[in-house]
Amino acid sequence: MELRFNLFENEIGGKFAKRFANAGLLVQQSPLPKTIQELVSLRASQINGCGFCIDMHVKEAAAAGETPVRLHLVAAWREATVFTEAEQAALAFAEEGTRLADAYNGVSDETWALVRKHFDDNQVAALVCLVALINAANRLAVILHQQGGSYEPGMFAAAVSSSPSTED
Repeated sequence: MELRFNLFENEIGGKFAKRFANAGLLVQQSPLPKTIQELVSLRASQINGCGFCIDMHVKEAAAAGETPVRLHLVAAWREATVFTEAEQAALAFAEEGTRLADAYNGVSDETWALVRKHFDDNQVAALVCLVALINAANRLAVILHQQGGSYEPGMFAAAVSSSPSTED
C-alpha cells in the first residue's frame, strides 16, 4: 500500500495541517496529563485501524516515559490492573467517543459521570477536543494510506513546522 497523497506538499493541505497541528498543540499544552493524552490517542487509533497513528502514539508515549507493559495493554485496558481509575475513565470515553455509530447516545451517562469525577472543566474540554482530533487524524491517515513503522518521536511537529505556507 503506497501513500496516495502527501498532504504536507500541497498548499491547501499544508495550511490545513498547520491549523490542525495548532489545535492539537492547544490540547497538548492543556492540563490534561500527557500520559492520558497518549493513551487516549492510542486507543482511538487502535479502534480506527490507523497504523500511522498507532505507531506515532506508541513512540511518543514511550519517549515521554510510558512503560511497554501499559502500552501493550491499552487494547485490553478493562482486563488490566495497570491503569488508574482516571485513565480507565478516559479510555472508556475515548472508545465511546470513537464508536459513535455503535451507541445510540454516543458517550454513556455512566462514562460521562466517571470523566467528570476525575477531571476538571479544562481537562474535560481538552479530552473532548482530543477525541475529536484523533478521530479526524485517523481518518486523514487511513484515507491517504499513511502506513505505520517509520515514525520517529517529534517527526510530526517537524513536518508541520516545515510545511508550505506555515506563515498562515
